[in-house]
Amino acid sequence: MSRLVITDLHATVAGKEILHGISLEVGPGEIHAVMGPNGSGKSTLAHAIMGRPGTTVTSGSIALDGEELVGRPTHERARAGLFLALQQPLEVPGVGLAEALSAANPGAGTAAVTHALEVAAQAIGLRPDLLDRALNVGLSGGERKRSEIVQLDVLRRPFALLDEIDSGLDVDALAAIGKHLSAASKDADRQLSVLAITHFRRLLDVLTPDRIHVLVSGELVDSGGPELVTTLEAEGYARYKVTTPSTASAADPFGF
Repeated sequence: MSRLVITDLHATVAGKEILHGISLEVGPGEIHAVMGPNGSGKSTLAHAIMGRPGTTVTSGSIALDGEELVGRPTHERARAGLFLALQQPLEVPGVGLAEALSAANPGAGTAAVTHALEVAAQAIGLRPDLLDRALNVGLSGGERKRSEIVQLDVLRRPFALLDEIDSGLDVDALAAIGKHLSAASKDADRQLSVLAITHFRRLLDVLTPDRIHVLVSGELVDSGGPELVTTLEAEGYARYKVTTPSTASAADPFGF
């Protein structure tokens, strides 16, 4: 059970300020979504929360259950309870999935991790033979995304950052992941908290958010309930002041 509180967060990438005073709060068991046009700073927000090297927080606070995370390395934030599902999960040749998860959770034995992997894989529909491969090696895009959720389950981190988890998923995989995460958020013993970055309504149809936040040009310009996605789908981001693509590229060299 975790509460993430972000207060007046400013962050830079390659010396350029991308986030301009972001404030939001995600409580235990809550699902929040962040939407916005390309280059608006959505992935930069996830990277700032997780402490990705190259993304620098210049001011503001990121607190998980009252514990300040700014200035702490990524591995300490993960131990504190954060899990980041990457937009494009990386291949790690030579490192098995069970081996990686055992290293990330040294208190659990190899047998316990292996069993937890098998249970989680069955729950999310990941073929059991894929568990014996090196991390993400030879997996399709959808299989990698399922694997990310399996890792989240095994590590039992209470707060999940999902950076376009729906990218590359077919309808069945999206439904399986959405149903699984929704159940975890409603589980009284777990109350998984989720901050999901997405471009599309299809994720929010299977992972109903408590709140939707609109990020434009590095600022949160709107927040609302699930009904906000209907407005965004009908009107796009024209109702907000959107930086032109050329300006956005200059402000955010990585297009995040």
